[in-house]
Amino acid sequence: VPDGPVRFRALAVASARPTEAEQALDPAGQLAAYDAERVITQCVTTGRPVLLARVRPADLPRIAADEDGAAALARAGLRSYLGVPLIARGEVLGAVSLYRVRNDAPFDEDDVVLAVELAARAAVCIDNARSYQSERRTALTLQRHLMSEAPAQPAGMAIAHRYQPARAAVEIGGDWFDALAVTGDKTALVVGDVMGSGINAAATMGQLRTTTRALADLDLEPAEVLRHLDHAAAGLDPAFATCIYAVYDPHAGECRMASAGHLPPVVVRPGPRPALVHLPTGAPLGVGGVPFEQTAVPLHPGDRLVLYTDGLVETRDTPIDRRLGCLVDLLAAPHDDLEELCDHLLAALRHPQDHDDVALLIAHATGLSPRT
Repeated sequence: VPDGPVRFRALAVASARPTEAEQALDPAGQLAAYDAERVITQCVTTGRPVLLARVRPADLPRIAADEDGAAALARAGLRSYLGVPLIARGEVLGAVSLYRVRNDAPFDEDDVVLAVELAARAAVCIDNARSYQSERRTALTLQRHLMSEAPAQPAGMAIAHRYQPARAAVEIGGDWFDALAVTGDKTALVVGDVMGSGINAAATMGQLRTTTRALADLDLEPAEVLRHLDHAAAGLDPAFATCIYAVYDPHAGECRMASAGHLPPVVVRPGPRPALVHLPTGAPLGVGGVPFEQTAVPLHPGDRLVLYTDGLVETRDTPIDRRLGCLVDLLAAPHDDLEELCDHLLAALRHPQDHDDVALLIAHATGLSPRT
């Protein structure tokens, strides 16, 4: 028996037809406290059904939340009551209260058996939802912690970025972005996407992001960086990830980049229509033993490079080519503010229940004085 009142939160209220008995029930979402003498408290503390086949006036205060509720049940003509615990994996999650009004036939043992079966199935669904939500919170916390250090604004370049988690319960993934200073005023731009979702994907993302930062300090060529990341990914779980690694040299006015199975970036220049960068696709990180090729793209002051993960453009019902065309169309419209452009792309391309997270990085070349 509990020492004090037991707290409940009503999840749902439903009735076969309008009845005054609804006034006696706790509104959905509201917290309520019931002492040890209440029928619902006995149900959850014992883990057993409670059947009041014939409700007497003296039973009403033990069923209702308060005196007003007991009076409402009396006016509604409550005839019979059945409380059934919600039990999943040996844990009592709550209870289902069943009321019969205007019908003199009492609940019987057959009703108890049926109610127990229905409650058991409902309890498993509730427990799964709690587990999924808990994993989502954990994965999202881990993801945000790993991504909490915002990229610095590098020399010769302005950066804007966004990370938006999936809306689905457990599909927080391993998307990441980075902008890293490299020797000689160069900047490494990175966007990656670990395949899979949940805590493991977020943890793998953190390991790959840390490895990428260490490799950037060595001032390696993009293809060489991807080769080392591919080797590192082979020992992780999940093992596969797509990635774009690019190095912008403001003195040379070019950006060298390589892809590991990632969607192509977009170059936006003043005047011409934005264009997808045609890169050798490469294999995802973790496949092992596959060579990576790199491409040099001119990038002059005023030009922009847009890197993103597939969550920005991929949907289940639209061909990817059409979605990439939509992205290019959106980038063709003038946007002076990079932060506003990030928000505009997410609002235009994302849907309320998208099942993938997205990382977006927009780099605007501002230029440096040329070497003498």
